[in-house]
This record gives sequence, structure tokens and C-alpha cells, in this order.
Amino acid sequence: MRVLVRRGADTSWLDTQNVEYAYGDLTDRASLDAALRGVTCVYHAAARVGDWGPWSEFQRITIDGSKNLFDAIEAAKVPRMIHISSISVYGHVNGEGLVLDETAPLGQNVHKWSYYTRAKVVVEHELWSRKGRINFTIIRPSWLYGPRDRATVARMVNMVRARKAKFLGDGENRMNMVYAGNVAEACILAADKPEAIHEAFNVSNDGPLTPKRYYELLCKAAGAPPVTKHVPYSVAYNAAFLFEIFGHLFKTKKPPLVTRYAVWLMGRRAFFSAEKAREKLGWKSTVSYEAGIPATIRWYLEQREKPRSEKPAGELVGAGR
Repeated sequence: MRVLVRRGADTSWLDTQNVEYAYGDLTDRASLDAALRGVTCVYHAAARVGDWGPWSEFQRITIDGSKNLFDAIEAAKVPRMIHISSISVYGHVNGEGLVLDETAPLGQNVHKWSYYTRAKVVVEHELWSRKGRINFTIIRPSWLYGPRDRATVARMVNMVRARKAKFLGDGENRMNMVYAGNVAEACILAADKPEAIHEAFNVSNDGPLTPKRYYELLCKAAGAPPVTKHVPYSVAYNAAFLFEIFGHLFKTKKPPLVTRYAVWLMGRRAFFSAEKAREKLGWKSTVSYEAGIPATIRWYLEQREKPRSEKPAGELVGAGR
């Protein structure tokens, strides 16, 4: 297996996986051409990740970088490609009892400054326009978690330990959250099935999970007191909008305390079905929430206890959610 990594990235875990390194970047077409030599399947998980930052970065990395990769795949005539998208490409839809599958339209009700979502929608449309020229399958994960998560685990642990976490509404809505290793298994299954070519699959949950159950597992693993406070979803959503306005008005580099995307992620009433992946790919979640959430927290706490000199100095090209 060959892995595209940026120079200076932390490869400490990859060093244990017996992989070949190809040094480069999505924005460097020549490095992509070199990395694709002899490759039979590409797993594309790289993007500018996060709910904050300038649009120019999402354009340069997620959109332009993906187009570079698609061009290189076409030129190299790579037989197969798995594109890691996100359920956020459907847009920020919400509604009591609303269940969406892969037939739902893309890009509905996207927040003005939700650049991650907007970029992911553009990339998907670009890829669908190459149907017949690239043999692709699209995998749409939801909120990804697991060991080596550098996006949300620290924030969540700090919130519950500081007693700042709150339920958005009654805390009984169904969450879409999925263990990263389970998503990887879906990608491998899709790559081995010719009938998955030019199909999209939501890989968006590992079974039933509510915020109440999530916080229960999180707090127990983190040694934090239970979450008991509630705030109405609409109040949190409108407050996040004000935070975003302030951040954009003053061009802050640090993300706001909370964004509408984060509120939607935790408190939405819409649910994204993964039944197509289970039926057509034969996918099932081998790591449950009861196992995966404590394992993730343990990994984070172990990393936090390491001396600064042992902590990673760089990052791999990020994966979307």
C-alpha cells in the first residue's frame, strides 16, 4: 500500500503499518502523477477539514486539490477510486422524523459560511461529471471518531470536564456518528465490488445513539461528571450564528465558541440512513459505540500525558466527515 503524505507530517503510526510513502500534496500535480504509478485503486480522503477558516483554503485544498487528483487518475487510467465525501453534502437539513437516504438532493439549506460543506458539494458534483471516465464509488461518512482523532475529541473531553457541555433540546434525538475503522471497512468492501461503481453509500452510524447515551459513555471514560444541563436547539443555533458573525466581522483565526455546523451536528433531528451500505456492500459496524467511544477517550488521555517532545509535530492530510 502506498500513502501520500506531506513532508514534515507525523508518520509515527504509519511507520508501524508497513506502507510505502509517496511524498507530495494535492496541490502539487506532479507529485500526484508520481504517486499513482502502478496504482490499481485510490482512496481519496484528503480535504481541508473543520468548520472555520478562510474560503480560499477550502477552494485550494478541497476543490482544486481534488480536481488535480481526478485529472491525475484519468491520465494514469487508475482502474478504481473510492472517494470519501460526507453526509453534510446533503446540506444542513433538519426536521422531526426526517430520514434521508442516497436519493436525497445535495446542497440543501447550506449555511452561508459553512465552507467545508460547500467545498464537499462542489467536489461531488465534479466527480459525478466524470462518470464514465473514472470508476468511482462515493462513501459518505457522518461525524467520524476514533483513536488519532485530532478534530473533536480534545474539545469534547475538555467541555465535559469543565461542565460546559449541554444537551440541545431533550437529548433524545438520533445521532449520526461512526467509528473511523468501520468506515475504512466499508471503503474496502466497496473497492472489491464492481456493482458499487458509480454508486454512493451513506456510512453514517453504528446503530442507535442519542446525545444522552453519547455523553454517558464519554463522561464515564473521561472521569467527568454527568451532563445534566439543557438548552433549546433554536437558542444554541441563533447564538452560534451571532458568534459566526462576530468572527467574520473581525476576521478571527480562532474558531468561535460554537458554530451552527456544530449545533446541527449534535442536535439535528434529521437522520441519515446507512441501510444501502448494509444491504448492497454487506457492511456492518464491527466496533460498537460502547467499545469505540471509551477506546477513543483512552487514546486521547494517554497522548495528553506524553511529554511534549514525544507528541506529534505534524499532521497527515486530513479526512473529511
